[in-house]
Amino acid sequence: MSKAYQKCSRIGLPFRLILVFSALYFTSCSHQPTTEISLIELPVSTVELKDIPIFQSFVGQTYGAKDVDIIARVDGVLEGFYFKEGSRVKAGQLLYKIDQQPLLAREASFMSMLAQAKTMLAKAESDLNRIRPLAETNAVSQRDLDAAVAQYDAAKSNVEAAEANLRASQIELGYTLIKAPINGIIGISKATTGEYVGRAPNAVVLNTISKTDTIKVKFYLNENEYIQLVTGQENEAYNKKFAEEGVRLYLADNSLFPHRGWIEIMDRGLDPNTGSILLQAAFPNPDGIIRPGQFARIELLRNYIEQGISIPKRSVREMQTMYQIYVLDSNNIVTNRMLEVGHAYGQQLIVKNGLEVGERYIAEGFEKVVPGMPVKPMPTQGEIENKK
Repeated sequence: MSKAYQKCSRIGLPFRLILVFSALYFTSCSHQPTTEISLIELPVSTVELKDIPIFQSFVGQTYGAKDVDIIARVDGVLEGFYFKEGSRVKAGQLLYKIDQQPLLAREASFMSMLAQAKTMLAKAESDLNRIRPLAETNAVSQRDLDAAVAQYDAAKSNVEAAEANLRASQIELGYTLIKAPINGIIGISKATTGEYVGRAPNAVVLNTISKTDTIKVKFYLNENEYIQLVTGQENEAYNKKFAEEGVRLYLADNSLFPHRGWIEIMDRGLDPNTGSILLQAAFPNPDGIIRPGQFARIELLRNYIEQGISIPKRSVREMQTMYQIYVLDSNNIVTNRMLEVGHAYGQQLIVKNGLEVGERYIAEGFEKVVPGMPVKPMPTQGEIENKK
């Protein structure tokens, strides 16, 4: 190999390497894919003004419009009962019968005493009618006339007393037939046939009848709740909404009772031991769904805000007494915002300051973002369901 060739080879090799690497570089650059940043998707809500009714729940118990205990008014052995337990009964319907024999004997004794008293009255009247004309002619003394008058008055009083005793015995005899005092549903009997039942102070409650076409619910408010309720009634908008909404009743299974109620009675004063006041609400019960003694959850309209802003609690980061929310600007960039909130109701917060109508905020998943971060806004689950 000549020296000239070797020299050319040494000069050409770097040049060829430069050409090869340059070709590879431009080739690789021309085929390199363009990648985009993947944005996190989060549900976003828009701030809107709306009327906000605020309800509060209270625990209560149901009662009939009337709950009447059936108690024996005379002593005796229960002979039987004449109704179907748990059924509806009508006022005046025979329910129980107590053994009448002792009272029938007592009635016969008073009838005999009345007959004797009437006989004595007849004799005294006859004597007085005989003596009075004699006294007028001084055939008998004034003393004899006075004695005859006194005897007649005494006999007349004895008749009246005997008649009163007879009436009392007949009334007691009537009490052996125990009848329904009202229309309603009667419960299970607490006494059986053959059992001795007595009257006060050892009275036996035989049964209870409840009138259930209207149901009463009793519940308590503490002093603060009472003041808020009373002061809220000065608000015309609140009163109008209260008239529309009334009082709601939820059953033990959390189902909403279909009929709205109303506050019927507020007690005279607060209990100094508990600091609470008793309220009684009434609800129509045409289908008889509600029975006395049931657990009841009352929802009472406590406040009403016209055209206010409320947001879900899950959208807010709470730090001691501060509240923070993440808002999106026009470029969907996250910014943090401090809020001034009012009281909470349910799972919502009332916003006093910090949000404007039309602004967008992250409804769920704020823990996934930081200020300055871009996100892809998505509709909330509620918005999706409303569009269906």
